[in-house]
Amino acid sequence: MPDLLIELFSEEIPARMQTRAAEDLKKRLTDGLVEAGLTYAGAATFSTPRRLALTIQGLTAHSPTLREERRGPKVGAPDKAIEGFLRGAGVARDQLEEREDKKGSFYYATVVTPGRAAAEIVAEQLETVIRTFPWPKSMRWGAGSLRWVRPLHRILCILTDEAGAEVVPLTVDGIAAGNVTEGHRFMAPGAFSVTSFDDYQARLKRAHVILSAEERAEAIWHDASNAAFAAGLKVVEDRSLLAEVAGLVEWPVVLMGQIGEDFLNLPPEVLQTSMKEHQKFFSVRNTATGRIERFITVANVETADHGATILAGNQKVLAARLSDAKFFWENDLRMVERQGLQAMAAPLDKVTFHNKLGSQGARIARIAALARKLSAITGADTDQAVTAAQVAKADLSSEMVYEFPELQGIMGRYYAQKAGLPQAVADACRDHYSPLGPSDDVPTAPVSITVALADKLDTLTGFWAIDEKPTGSKDPYALRRAALGVIRLVLTNDLRLPLDRFIDAQLLRHQIDTNGDAAQTALRDDLLEKIARHGIFGAAVRTALDKLATADAPDWVAQIANHQPDTSDDLLSFIHDRLKVYLRDQGIRHDVIDACLAMPGKDNLTLLVKRARALSDMLATEDGVNLIQGFKRANNILTQAEDKDGVEYSFGADAKFADAPEETALFAALDVAQAAIAPAMATEDFAGAMAAMAALRPAVDAFFDAVQVNADSDILRRNRLNLLGDIRRTCLQVADLSRIEG
Repeated sequence: MPDLLIELFSEEIPARMQTRAAEDLKKRLTDGLVEAGLTYAGAATFSTPRRLALTIQGLTAHSPTLREERRGPKVGAPDKAIEGFLRGAGVARDQLEEREDKKGSFYYATVVTPGRAAAEIVAEQLETVIRTFPWPKSMRWGAGSLRWVRPLHRILCILTDEAGAEVVPLTVDGIAAGNVTEGHRFMAPGAFSVTSFDDYQARLKRAHVILSAEERAEAIWHDASNAAFAAGLKVVEDRSLLAEVAGLVEWPVVLMGQIGEDFLNLPPEVLQTSMKEHQKFFSVRNTATGRIERFITVANVETADHGATILAGNQKVLAARLSDAKFFWENDLRMVERQGLQAMAAPLDKVTFHNKLGSQGARIARIAALARKLSAITGADTDQAVTAAQVAKADLSSEMVYEFPELQGIMGRYYAQKAGLPQAVADACRDHYSPLGPSDDVPTAPVSITVALADKLDTLTGFWAIDEKPTGSKDPYALRRAALGVIRLVLTNDLRLPLDRFIDAQLLRHQIDTNGDAAQTALRDDLLEKIARHGIFGAAVRTALDKLATADAPDWVAQIANHQPDTSDDLLSFIHDRLKVYLRDQGIRHDVIDACLAMPGKDNLTLLVKRARALSDMLATEDGVNLIQGFKRANNILTQAEDKDGVEYSFGADAKFADAPEETALFAALDVAQAAIAPAMATEDFAGAMAAMAALRPAVDAFFDAVQVNADSDILRRNRLNLLGDIRRTCLQVADLSRIEG
């Protein structure tokens, strides 16, 4: 069984495309070979800036001969139908057989597809892969029609077995396959032939090419860490940069350079971002001071002066880049120190956030108003929370963030500190975007929590208010991420947040325009605060609306009075869907969450998740599983009886009618469970309530084993059905168990 080696040698492939291209080459070619009848033992791909390589071990030498029987037209069918069948099957008329089946007599043809040599199949499939390769961007060059990411120079394609290496005969756009490759562009530019993958990999390394991207990355990190350690410093870890740099070089040479003294006082994040984005440099930190003092660059060539010339050129370019960053930093600081952070935020009044949601300034005002209301729940200082909300996005108008958008929030913290604002406010400026993803840290400081929640809830309610919701895989405004952020902020910080009220109030804030009337704005804010505190249908809100129900009341007062919860319910359902995904990753089934969502207070995510976890834990026990079955049996019997009798059996059973020990025992068990469940639920002890419910299992099992519910006596039957109603009512106090599957 031969081994296959393929290399597609070209001009430099962008680093960001290499890994995906290697995976595409492997998948498309192996899929094509398998579909053509070849099998293989294993496959691996490699990439460098100038080549994609694929090795396939244990490839079958030939595809098998295939025999296939095809049923054709009925005997006696028109000649044209028969001729068409003959053409499709590739057989002559005298090769047809007549066979009888239930539907009559039909023609059958046996189609034999002879096996083919692996080389023929490889050539055919590889040409297809090359001509249809899914590069994100590709180009044509010269007079050919082939499109590739950069000009393709060579195709190496050989099959190797005990007899030696055989070049697969293949020509694509004038490029004939061979057994020749090239080494490093500068250090070993000559071409050489190879006979197998092991020979290929070894000769490349002698020609200063490390084939494996993982090996190059490991070498870079090892050498960089050692160089930094020798100087008493530490390299700032950056896995994405490491992967990118490994894709820029074939023979990594690590060099460490100095950052000019003039730039050492820039914030570390500024130095790190500037060097990464512009130069692809790693930052080297002094762990004692926290400052970024040096940089690591990775060259693609060894030089006689050990990289001194390369470092000198890099340091010169870096000084120019950091001079720009220093200029932006000093300009921003002068503005903050002279006019304050509020002045930096002022230009955002003229920056559009969304054409249907107004300016960034209007959005900041909404977030600040929401932060004021949320502070009562998060425990934050109200004044600090409002101040933080007002200045958290000020750095969006700074010169530094204009140059490096990824520093938004980070720079806001520095500017807030320079403006003399409390540390909690400064930290909120940095943290209010968090969490950005499922692995991002969640803020835990009260002011940071408040502003982060207000920011995400305003985003969600805003886009729901203008009906710009995610659809399918499209989510241009990252609303799924915002919903997950709300969930993680609430759960991590154990917040008792009535989401429904805040969603209603913020939706109305988006929809109500007071046209700049200060009195109306104050009135609106007062009503929205009551809604957030008591709910849109709360007595305090209805009383306030009744007092305002006059002929000259603003139009938006009626809008609040007639508010329908459809949009807010839809948004809450969207958040619940994100919660299901979040909890599923933690091992909690969707039907468990559905059972808890059917209970009151489903907008309180902390209580909802506590209930779901307790129910999930109960279902992991034998008692829990069996109790669910007992509940479902009781519920099914009750449902059928209620449908048949036209009454609801929920009036309470009487123990004096019990005539079996198991029936008496169930009455006693229900009394014990009720006495335990009610106080447990009142104190949010869901685990205790579930345990009390699970303790019913033996009594319920014994009852169903020994007692006939549909007794001949009407009195006994009704009493026993009401007893089943007690079981149902007791169990439904903790969750809607009818939604549990299985």
